[in-house]
Amino acid sequence: MTQPATAASGPRVGTARVTFRVSDPEAALQEVRLYQEVQRPRVGPAFARVHGTATWELDFPRPAVDRMEYQLQLRYPDAGPVLVPDPANPRRVQGPFGEKSVVEFPGYRPPAWLAAGGPPPARPTGLAVPSRVLGARVPVQLWRSPGGRRRRGQRLPLLVVHDGPEFARYAGLLDFLAWATAEGRLPRMRAALLAPVDRGEHYSASPAWSRALVSEVLPALQALAPSPPGRRFVVGMGASLGGLAALAAARTSPASFGGLFLQSGSFFRPLADGHERGVPHFQRICRFVDDLATGARAPLVAEPGPAEPAAVAMTCGTVEENLHGNRVVRDALAARGWQVGLAEHRDAHNWIAWRDTFDPWLLGLLEELWG
Repeated sequence: MTQPATAASGPRVGTARVTFRVSDPEAALQEVRLYQEVQRPRVGPAFARVHGTATWELDFPRPAVDRMEYQLQLRYPDAGPVLVPDPANPRRVQGPFGEKSVVEFPGYRPPAWLAAGGPPPARPTGLAVPSRVLGARVPVQLWRSPGGRRRRGQRLPLLVVHDGPEFARYAGLLDFLAWATAEGRLPRMRAALLAPVDRGEHYSASPAWSRALVSEVLPALQALAPSPPGRRFVVGMGASLGGLAALAAARTSPASFGGLFLQSGSFFRPLADGHERGVPHFQRICRFVDDLATGARAPLVAEPGPAEPAAVAMTCGTVEENLHGNRVVRDALAARGWQVGLAEHRDAHNWIAWRDTFDPWLLGLLEELWG
């Protein structure tokens, strides 16, 4: 029976290169490639079989990041390619598209709050908000930080999170918020973890999702779990397409959010992001960003009056293709009078990168607004 390929050793990190090795003692493999997200093409380069050995090897230029997630693409004769983690590298991360291996380069430090320990955060309460705009029910998990007396109708600040269940599962968001409130860095608060009804449709600068969020979902949450008076106590959050959706909703109704935390937003431009044309509603996303960059006004939901500019904290990895669009959006928001900053960190487009920037960027934004 043919044995699956295994790595001869974990990646060897040098000053300029990373060496990956895969053992193939039965010469069963036809091809080995590296799957990574720090450069294009994503699949590649190919490993070379080391002459006279049972080993495939690849010298990969060390990227300008502090950590790198990757998989191995293995191809056997008469079979399609399969993606697997590096068998000999015990460092792994989970994600919506499977388990990945990780190289942590010298100098990488995980956030200090991870080592603080403490009890696991309370489980959120599941509910569904009916939306006439979408013709569907919006799944929400409502979480409250531990501590203090629980009183019905108590007003607490609210963090509204696109892709919230994934943020909790893959980036430890609720663990972070529980730590921050236990340490007294944040007041007791709630988080509304939004699950998309149709992510490709609704998180792509969809006017329908923006209307549903600000005119149906947020009012329903305020009735069930009210926040203190003043929009600064409601903050929107999202990563990738979720960041785009949060900004589109806030631009539709500026009075709905006092702040936004946007990570690696999918702010596409026609020329810079042609490789993303397969994303649903690519042209609609480009029009939204172009309108923002040129100062065009968004259609506003009826609201009591003009709102003050929002505070926005943005993060994006230094090797992300999204970085250009994030810089464009930062400059466009600043030109409109919004208080905005963009933190560029040495990682790529992944959940751990987003987790690692909660402190200080999400924490600082919430401290500023809720302090």
